[in-house]
Parts: sequence; structure tokens; C-alpha cells
Amino acid sequence: MKKIKITQIKSGIDRSETVKRTLIALGLKKLNASVEVEATPQILGMVRRVNHLLTVEELVEA
Repeated sequence: MKKIKITQIKSGIDRSETVKRTLIALGLKKLNASVEVEATPQILGMVRRVNHLLTVEELVEA
């Protein structure tokens, strides 16, 4: 599977509870935090839900 790097660039403050829980489920706890995850359909759905708060980079496997 492909891996993606997700970075939170905007705050979850003053967002709905579902958006906050989605950020936590992705493993993002602070602003400018990054995580590397497998690009499964579940993860991509969560990213699509909060894409206005994130940047996503596709990682190249060696």
C-alpha cells in the first residue's frame, strides 16, 4: 500500500466535535504535527472529511 504524510496546518479549535474526533483518530494532536499512515480507504475518507485543515503528501517507497 502507499504511504501518505498528513500534516495539520490549521487549528481544530471552534470546529465541530466530529472534526475534532477525526483529527484525533488520524493521530494529529497539535498544530504542525505530522503522521505517516497507510493510504487505506478509511484513512482517505477521514482525510477528505477534514482536508481544509490538512496538507497531504504522497511518500515514495524506496
